[in-house]
Order: sequence, then structure tokens, then C-alpha cells
Amino acid sequence: MNVSIICYILGWVITIESGFMVLPGLVDLIYREKTGISYFIVAAIGIAIGLFTVRKKPKNMQFFAKEGFASVGLAWVFMSIIGALPLCISGDIPNFVDALFETSSGFTTTGATILTNVEAVSHAGLFWRCFTHWIGGMGIFVFLLAVMPMVGGLNMHLLRAESPGPVVGKLVPKMKDSSQILYLIYIVLTVIQFVSLWIMGMTPFEAICTAFSTAGTGGFGIYNSSIAEFSTLIKWNITIFMILFGVNFNAYFLILAGKFKSIFRIEEVRWYLIIIVGAVAIITINIFNISGKSFGTAVTDAAFQVASVITTTGFATTDFNLWPTLSKTVLLLVMLVGACAGSTGGGLKVSRILILIKVIKQEINQFIHPRSVKSVEMDGKALDKNVVKSVCVYVLLFGFIFIASAALVSIDKFDVLTNFTAVLATINNVGPGLNEVGPTGSFAAFSYFSKIVFIFDMLAGRLELYPILLLFIPQMWKKH
Repeated sequence: MNVSIICYILGWVITIESGFMVLPGLVDLIYREKTGISYFIVAAIGIAIGLFTVRKKPKNMQFFAKEGFASVGLAWVFMSIIGALPLCISGDIPNFVDALFETSSGFTTTGATILTNVEAVSHAGLFWRCFTHWIGGMGIFVFLLAVMPMVGGLNMHLLRAESPGPVVGKLVPKMKDSSQILYLIYIVLTVIQFVSLWIMGMTPFEAICTAFSTAGTGGFGIYNSSIAEFSTLIKWNITIFMILFGVNFNAYFLILAGKFKSIFRIEEVRWYLIIIVGAVAIITINIFNISGKSFGTAVTDAAFQVASVITTTGFATTDFNLWPTLSKTVLLLVMLVGACAGSTGGGLKVSRILILIKVIKQEINQFIHPRSVKSVEMDGKALDKNVVKSVCVYVLLFGFIFIASAALVSIDKFDVLTNFTAVLATINNVGPGLNEVGPTGSFAAFSYFSKIVFIFDMLAGRLELYPILLLFIPQMWKKH
């Protein structure tokens, strides 16, 4: 293990994150709430430590896959710890474990919270919570690669360890150019939503915080009611943008390249939209027939919550805990599926579900036609056997961690549905679950032990399991 290059990378991550902390400090100057000093202090110390660490490049620049996984895993842990400090120092969240839970939830774009009264938090704290979503949505290393020249395999190993989905590739030959394109698309979509929300009646502060949370598909709100108190027009705006940010960003690159027809050939995007439409239709009919709501309200609520859950954003316009069992079951299923690979959304990813279904179909076909030889295909191309294998192993590992986490948090003696959905909501980076952790609840009542389990689940889920798990393997830290 090349520790020097890992320390060098971590130094840049700490410097960048600390620099970002100046923004909530400036927000505090506008609202004069005297919590901004904590952000400026942590920013100054962090920048000093970071710049000292990166003052010169390490002599040994060897960088392999395990250095990539270790760098990414440690970076996200450090980001969460450092990000928690100003929340703790300012008094917005005095307990460090709770503050760490909140920033881990923020950077991983989970949106689960320990806060029972969001509106009691300072403007700087609210801004920082939402901004962590925006930073974590695209990933700190995509930003790092966009602004810094890196060498050799370092670029690809970092991106592969941080990016969501079974396959990671470049949009253009140079990794730096790919990262810049991704961030350009991300920034443009965020700005468009911010401006549109402002025009529709939100204040600039409400609009920027909501745009950050939507873009990162995180779901931290600035009101206790989340999005419920805003107009129907604003709800549809957020619904549309949640769906857009849950799309594989390769689709937007194809639009920029003028290849509009190619978008509809991407199986994952096609099925992602089909799942959304199907789920909205079922829930709309179900709650319209049972709840007595108007058809328009039923469609708005169903579309918003399906978009919020499948993209793992976690915003809420209504308490879906009160919905009929069928509607809640559909929400749980789309929560498990998640968004597209290569998006800011979480979950297992639509592409993995499609590959698993194709593998099952292939196995059944093999029983019927033992001599047939067919490969698993996506978008008309045969998938490498290693990709298929990695998907199957990933789902098994996901299931194992899910079961183990549910068993560990059961010591808190909540009901099974609360524990089940709390783990699903954190490892899938969704945010709210059902019952005690529903859209009107929080994770505040869980013990510190359970919160640490949830922190692990959030980080593991955002980083596709391996970068966090490998930190605990002793062989990872042996020298080459």
C-alpha cells in the first residue's frame, strides 16, 4: 500500500471541503446569527492542514486499485467527520455522533436526519446540510479530477471507486475532460432549477437549498413539513428535476452531442421511466379510491413520492405512512430499485436489476435448451462475464450487510417495519422509511450504537460497498 499517495489525495480532499465551508460562513454573515465563526475556524484549520499535506508530491506515485478504494473510503469518512465539526461547535447539533450522522447523511445524499425540529437550525447550518448533498451528489473526486491534473491510472481508480453503478467509463478519451463535462451538466441543471424555483415563488435561500438537495438527490429540507407547504407548481418542478437527476448522465452527454435517438436505446433509462410511470399509476388509483383525495392531488402526491423514493431523494409532500398497504408496498419496491447508474441517485440501480433479471432468464432458458449458448446483453451489446459476476456478488453482499444491520439495530426494540425500512433507507441512501422513521419522523430515538451502524450503511451504500468494507481488511494495508 502506497500510504504517501493516499495522504496526498486526502490532503486535497480536506483542502477542498474546508474551502467549501466558507460559503455557510458567508450565509451567516447575511443573516447575522453568529454561528458562522465555527465554519470559518474549521475552514482555516482544515485548509492549513490540507495545504501542508500537499505541499509537495510524494516520490512514489504508484497507484493501483486498492489505493483507489482506500483513498475514496477514507476521504468520505474524513469528509463526514470534518463536516460535522461546525454543526457541533455552533450548537446546531451539540452531540458529535448526531452531527456525524447528519453530515454522513448529507454527503452520501441519504437525507435521513436526527433533527426533530429542522427550523430551529441556523441558516448557515441549513445551508451546509443542503450543500453537503450537492457536494456528495456528483462526488468529491469527480470535482477533484475536474480541477486537478492527475497521472496514470490514478484517475480511473478513483472514479471507479466513487462512481455508482456496475460499469464505469469515460465520456471522452481524457478523464479530466469527462469530469469537467459531468460537472458542467450538474451545475447547469442546478442553476436552471434554482432560477425556476425562485421565479415560482420561493425565496432565494429556499430555492438554493432546495436545488442543492434535489440535484444531489438528498432530500434535506429547511422546514419541518419538507416540501408540503409549497405550491403544486413548485412540487411538480421538484418532481421533474428529481427524475432528471436520477437519469444516467451519459444520456445528457448524448443530448449535447446531438444524438437524441440514442437516448431511447439505453435500456436502463427506458425502464427507469417505465417503472416511474407504472408506480405512479398504481399509487394514484389506490389513494384516489381509498383516501377520498381529488384526482389531481392524488396524481401530484403519487408522482412526487415515487420520484422522491426511486431517485432516493427523500423529500415528502405528504405522510405516506398513512397510505394504503398497496401504495406503501410499491414505494418500498421502487426504494429498493433506486435510480440509474451514473446518476446522483442511490439504490441498487435499475441496470443491476435488469442484469439480474436477464441472468435469471438465461438460467431458465439453459434448463429448457441445455445446448444453447447465449450471453447477457445490455443495449444490444454482450456484457463481459466479469460485469455479470460483479453484479451478482454485489447483490449478495448487499443482502448480507442489510440482514446484519437489521439484526444489530434490533437491540433498540423498535418494531420490525421501522428497523427494516430504517436500514433500507440508509444503505440505499433514501432517507425516510416507514413507521417511526417515516416522512414525519426521524432517527433521533435510536441509540448511538444504531446510529453508528446507520452511518456505516450510508457510507457503504453511497460508495457501492467495497471502498468502506476494504478499509477493514488487514491485507489491504500491506506494502506492495
